[in-house]
Amino acid sequence: MIEVKKINDGLFEVLITHDGTTSHSITLNQNDYERYSHRQCTPEELIYASFQFLLDRESNQSILKKFALSVIENYFPEYPDELSKYLN
Repeated sequence: MIEVKKINDGLFEVLITHDGTTSHSITLNQNDYERYSHRQCTPEELIYASFQFLLDRESNQSILKKFALSVIENYFPEYPDELSKYLN
């Protein structure tokens, strides 16, 4: 289970309950939001889809505890291209 909560503009908390519960602090700036979402979803939906993408590749225990959403692309170059599958 993935729960995304907006803390303030650009800062979100994500709780993942799967093999234990983990908490993640995510920053998302406006440029990255527009780049990844093309304004086709809310920031919360984008982060939710991004965590689905991550969980298909690693356990919640392996996901960084604090990061900017754009960092995902550094570890998984296919992220921008694959993201649309998770948003639909």
